[in-house]
Amino acid sequence: MKQKLTLTISPEAVETLKRVAKKRGVSVSSMVEKWGNNLAPQDDRPKFGEKFQGVWKSDNLPTVPTGDDRLDYL
Repeated sequence: MKQKLTLTISPEAVETLKRVAKKRGVSVSSMVEKWGNNLAPQDDRPKFGEKFQGVWKSDNLPTVPTGDDRLDYL
């Protein structure tokens, strides 16, 4: 769920943010959110495995044909 945030910044910064957001085709909110997420230290971010845990279930994966030399090589 999204939350509302009020910022107090200079009018020049507001205009710059709006101009850049319009040029990129995104909202100012999404730019600020992305920037804030990038500030988090790597250790605080969910690991790839944690982020996608349970997304790919083994019973949904296709079976691999046996006797494939490429797989035997691996």
